[in-house]
Amino acid sequence: MDTHPGLLDFRWYGGRLSVNFTATLGKRGPEPVERLRTPDDLSRWCHEASLSEGPLPDATTRTLTQARHLREALYRALTGAPGPADLDTVSAWSSRSLPGPRLAVGENGTATLERPQLHLTGDLLTLVARDGVDLLTGPHAHRVRECAAPDCTLLFVDESRPGRRRWCSMDTCGARAKMQGYRARRAR
Repeated sequence: MDTHPGLLDFRWYGGRLSVNFTATLGKRGPEPVERLRTPDDLSRWCHEASLSEGPLPDATTRTLTQARHLREALYRALTGAPGPADLDTVSAWSSRSLPGPRLAVGENGTATLERPQLHLTGDLLTLVARDGVDLLTGPHAHRVRECAAPDCTLLFVDESRPGRRRWCSMDTCGARAKMQGYRARRAR
């Protein structure tokens, strides 16, 4: 596995929480890039995904293993190749109960909203799984694509009007492809 620091940065090109979560394993194939190497990496991903406010949520080695298992089940489901065990995994996570918001009396006597503190061990992964279920059963299910760059395996939701988006990001893979095309035309 490559340990180049830039490769270990999280990718946020997917357009959906669950799709971005699958990008924590990059360059799927013979030399994958694991971005969730430690429990701290999982905590950092949750924080960068805006799933937690304040201090980073604590993760354990067990939580990391569960997160990777969920990630791979989501990846197979989003790419149209899920097995029954994958769907069971995503369903089990998405059906977990979460603490809901509560109403409380505010300073001026009006109702205010109190948001519960979510815990990494299950709550945040449940949010990821629920987003995956929502995507897989929603109007954009058929618009999940894999980047067309030969060295990129990131998924993204194509929300373009014509539905012909090819790259995970025009700033990275799309720009490289356009530059390669330009150089090839120029060399002729």
